[in-house]
Amino acid sequence: MGLGEWYDAHIMPRLITCACGSGQVLKRRSKLVPLARGDVFELGCGGGINQAFYRSDAMTSYAGIDPHAGLLDDARGAAAQKGWAADIRTGVGEAIPFPDRSFDCAVCTFTLCTVGDPAQVLSELRRILRPGGQVLFLEHGRAPDASVAKWQDRIEPVWKRLAGGCHLTRPITSAFGAAGYDVEELGRGYLPKAPKFASWNEWGIARKTGE
Repeated sequence: MGLGEWYDAHIMPRLITCACGSGQVLKRRSKLVPLARGDVFELGCGGGINQAFYRSDAMTSYAGIDPHAGLLDDARGAAAQKGWAADIRTGVGEAIPFPDRSFDCAVCTFTLCTVGDPAQVLSELRRILRPGGQVLFLEHGRAPDASVAKWQDRIEPVWKRLAGGCHLTRPITSAFGAAGYDVEELGRGYLPKAPKFASWNEWGIARKTGE
């Protein structure tokens, strides 16, 4: 295993988990994740960060996927600590390993920035949701301020190599709209005390329509 592969396998996932579990990020997670209801699927569940915020009394089942095997061990540990059954698998968002219409709700937090094909992932989330199902999303992406967006464009090529393919410039809410969801935006803004180029967040509820 080369140095780059070793970094990607062992160091990068831990750094991302640490960043995505910072105090201000946890505050935003704590407002959104408890809205999950019914049969719930989490995209990018590795690390198990969100499990502390789910309301098990509002849910009938929990499942999730992540491509990083080491982080899945943490997710399974978090499930054991919570004391609930969880179907946690290795997988990617472009090919979610669950049947059509399996879930009432999907949760997607700080994950769309790293997937290979965001449009395909949003299509897969639609596929596994039941009619009227919803995606709870909290993501970072392209800032609305031109000066910040300019720096995002400059920094992104290096940032992606260091942060596991994380993109700084992807649209968030508008991407759900373009994928055919009815979007209710709950909030947007920069994370306090964080570099603006990496901290623009948008969060909300994207509901499956057309069925």
